[in-house]
Amino acid sequence: MKKILVIEDDKSILTIITDILEAEDFVVIGAKNGRVGIEKAQQEIPHLILCDVMMPEVDGYGVLKSLRENLVTEAIPFIFLTAKSTKADLREGMELGADDYLTKPFTRDELMKAINTRLDKQSVIKRRTQEQLDDLRSSITLSLPHELRTPLNGIIGYSQLIIEDFQDLEENEIFTMLENINVSAHRLYRLIQNFLLYTDLELLSRDRDRLQLFKTGSLSNPKSIIRDVALEKAKNFNRLKDLDIASENVNLKISEPNFRKIIDELLDNAFKFSPPGTKVQLIGRLLQNIFAVDFIDHGTGMSINEIANVGAYKQFNRKIYEQQGSGLGLVIAKRMTELHNGKLIIQSIPEEQTTVTVFLPTS
Repeated sequence: MKKILVIEDDKSILTIITDILEAEDFVVIGAKNGRVGIEKAQQEIPHLILCDVMMPEVDGYGVLKSLRENLVTEAIPFIFLTAKSTKADLREGMELGADDYLTKPFTRDELMKAINTRLDKQSVIKRRTQEQLDDLRSSITLSLPHELRTPLNGIIGYSQLIIEDFQDLEENEIFTMLENINVSAHRLYRLIQNFLLYTDLELLSRDRDRLQLFKTGSLSNPKSIIRDVALEKAKNFNRLKDLDIASENVNLKISEPNFRKIIDELLDNAFKFSPPGTKVQLIGRLLQNIFAVDFIDHGTGMSINEIANVGAYKQFNRKIYEQQGSGLGLVIAKRMTELHNGKLIIQSIPEEQTTVTVFLPTS
């Protein structure tokens, strides 16, 4: 049975609403004022809240503001009950996050229509959220075991060869195998770190205090950071000759570690999914109060559908390209950019050119 919290200081109105809702098989929780209403909302976690606007101690706007600042109650559908219905009143409530208004006096049908509309909408949101979680869970189930197994196979395989054939192997053969073990170990470490980072970013977006701390920081030397990360990445891929860098300097509202991570992940993709001998361009440019960084490569590219469905733990055309990586790098860069009030845009012509552009606000 659905629980509805009714916050109303007029006892007669509270009784009438309670009788109507109980007759419709709702569980009704009554609160005589805003302060009590806030306490009961946090204790009972109702499916919907009906709240009077004009009340002693804490008015309806104060109740709504308090509940929207609490992670537990912020998504509960909220309907105001009010004798006032000016545009200014409506706008104030909507700006705070109210879902609907009922102007007193209202009929039984008007009350039930407003409640059922909000509950139906909430059910749709929950169903879509569950579908997204199921899709994410399915993607993780399919992708994660493979991604962990690939570098682990390299580590186990080469180390087993060394153990079994140590006496018969040449020194240079052992060295080559150790190099491959080292590469696989670093790949596994990066993969695990990225899975942990992605999870933390999702949790971070729901924690306002941690998010605020995450967004603090600034830098004034994006040009040198871009150059440092790009040269190191090109060296790792043995593609220094393929790299073109050009950038301006500007003050950015992002910490150096977060900016480095974005550059690192997008460059990693650019080199990973383009063949040696083709150019990888990195261009930092100032657009009024926005700093744009373009990552341009001439590799496999992405279709319109793939760009629209960019998501964690997804790889595209694995059977065709046997891509190395979980697809998390792009998603992490996108998420970090958005958490810093920026935007990431992908433009691609498959098998010709892909341009990923990050837009970050300047300070």
